[in-house]
Amino acid sequence: MRRPSVTLPLQAYRAGLRIGEPALTGLLAWRAQRGKEDPLRLPERRGLPGRARPVGPLAWMHGASVGEALSLIGLVEGMIARGFSVLVTTGTRAAAELIGSRLPSGAVHQYMPLDAPRWMARFLDHWQPDLAVIAESEIWPNTILALDDREIPLILVNGRMSERSFHGWERCPRTAKALLSRIAICLTQTQEDGERFAKLGAPRVSIAGNLKFDAPVPPADPQQLAYLGAMLAGRPVWVAASTHPGEEAMVAYAHAVLKARFPQLLTIIAPRHPARGAEVVACADALGLRSARRSTGGRPHPSVEVYVADTIGELGLFYRLAPLVFLGGSLVSRGGQNPIEPVRLDTVVLHGPHTENFAVIYSALDRAGGALPVRDGVELAAVAGELLGDPGRFGGMMQAGQSALQPFEGAVARTLAVLDPFVAQMKLQRLDRGGPVRPLARV
Repeated sequence: MRRPSVTLPLQAYRAGLRIGEPALTGLLAWRAQRGKEDPLRLPERRGLPGRARPVGPLAWMHGASVGEALSLIGLVEGMIARGFSVLVTTGTRAAAELIGSRLPSGAVHQYMPLDAPRWMARFLDHWQPDLAVIAESEIWPNTILALDDREIPLILVNGRMSERSFHGWERCPRTAKALLSRIAICLTQTQEDGERFAKLGAPRVSIAGNLKFDAPVPPADPQQLAYLGAMLAGRPVWVAASTHPGEEAMVAYAHAVLKARFPQLLTIIAPRHPARGAEVVACADALGLRSARRSTGGRPHPSVEVYVADTIGELGLFYRLAPLVFLGGSLVSRGGQNPIEPVRLDTVVLHGPHTENFAVIYSALDRAGGALPVRDGVELAAVAGELLGDPGRFGGMMQAGQSALQPFEGAVARTLAVLDPFVAQMKLQRLDRGGPVRPLARV
């Protein structure tokens, strides 16, 4: 099928980023100074490899941030079982630090280069992937065009297209079609996502579900779990996770209201961006609450009322310490955070009204009684107080939440089933070229 030609806006974008390489280099240096880039691995962001390419067939998988990258773990394991090595790229420093410790043998991590044509060409020249798998909504024009030029199949998995993004792409329909037509297949999370990709010109769309339902639960350091569990024994504890600016003040207010009823209450606040730990402490200070920061060695001793968990990769620990979790990004307009992990770790979830990014999941949890919505800090205090005062409700609500998730599971198997024909085709092509092919493992 003949693909639409590259539109003028795409040509201008490509030329602009080619000319703008010095500015992008400066941008990376600026971000590194602020701790947003790893200074030791900045060359990777310019397409310069930090490792040798593994021998044999290679699948490249990209997830921009923590959630997207972790959702790919099941596919990584599946492709390794099929005889591939896997290159996993991410865009954020937090994702790199987390995914690096969770990848199985046979997978390597690199940072995703910025979308400059020469940098992407350098990246592809070195890694020479046989297949590219991009998660969710990472539609980078120069990357898509470079893969298409090299006839490397590109598959979008866990595809997500918000209504807002859809209307944005609708304003440039020829450009959207020129890009989406170069994706071999779009596997989307929901029917609504699939319809939006199809309307924008994606020729092959299928609904595979959300990979995050099949992702392993986040681990916890057993020593820390035992240590903190003993320290908090007998205290009512709840967690406010992945909070954004504006929400910590509401959570602190809720604690200030609840402390009269629960004088030993501990509120753990884990901001979405750990670098904001000092801001969270200021919210507690403003209400006269005693706080401690985990990143500076603070511990939730009995006198501490608000424990600021400003570290990376420890939500699994804190979810295991509390039966009640408020998920941030939902009392402010951020679209909400993924509730799957806390529900699977036996917690009851509270959330605000802004859950657009995970609307289907929250709707199912709310209907089943595994989650409860709140509108503001006042209601957050009221609902949290009701639950903490009646802990006998937790067991039934946790079971209801887990049951609500079960119908959504199985996306990894469905996605791998779609990838299998591409895998078979690539193995045949390598045999024709006389290249090395690993024996197929039992799947």
